[in-house]
Amino acid sequence: MPIEKPRVLLVEDEPTLAQGLADALRFQGYECDIASDGEQGLAMARRGSYDVMLLDLMLPILSGFEVMEALRGEGSRVPTIMLTAKGAEDDKVRGLELGADDYVTKPFAIRELMARVGAQLRRTRRERGDGETFEIDGVRFDLGRLTGFRGEEEIVLTPREGEILSYLRAHQGNVVTRDEFLLEVWKYPTASVETRTVDNTLAALRKKIETNPADPQIIKTVRGKGYRWGA
Repeated sequence: MPIEKPRVLLVEDEPTLAQGLADALRFQGYECDIASDGEQGLAMARRGSYDVMLLDLMLPILSGFEVMEALRGEGSRVPTIMLTAKGAEDDKVRGLELGADDYVTKPFAIRELMARVGAQLRRTRRERGDGETFEIDGVRFDLGRLTGFRGEEEIVLTPREGEILSYLRAHQGNVVTRDEFLLEVWKYPTASVETRTVDNTLAALRKKIETNPADPQIIKTVRGKGYRWGA
């Protein structure tokens, strides 16, 4: 059964940045809700069950500091990554003291932000001890933590990659087509995305998890049809 998508709350008042970050998060396999001011962000954080919150500090109505202080005062432990201005060392210190878990400084690379979101997600899942675990071709996977181990080597997975592995394993014995991946994992209508998206993502995943990507044992190619689980 596919793993549940991690949920991210993005509290950011700059519309272009917020939409760009939300699109990047969704492409990586996260669900993402956007709040455009501190008051809305606080209300959504109270109502929703989020795995990670990205919190800008300079917000209308309520600042990020006020949102953080209110949530931690109420006992909320949602992992929170602050979005801070360059050089604002005092803001970083204050935010961490109020209970934030990490920060990134604007302008930041999307790759860095995704790495920090993934780290928070793995930490909380490690603490809960939940997740789908299995071993194949010498790799021990824990999809709840989005990790795998081949011996002592750690393999870090994105949420999208975790969903791909989970979906293939749940449908082992069957060929999963590219269109099926787009519909069931990407949640996109097949006409809206090139099928090369699937092939490129699978190729990158194989480089991570296969001993020999040229002769894959975990994710098999069925020529002209799609992919299947290797076991």
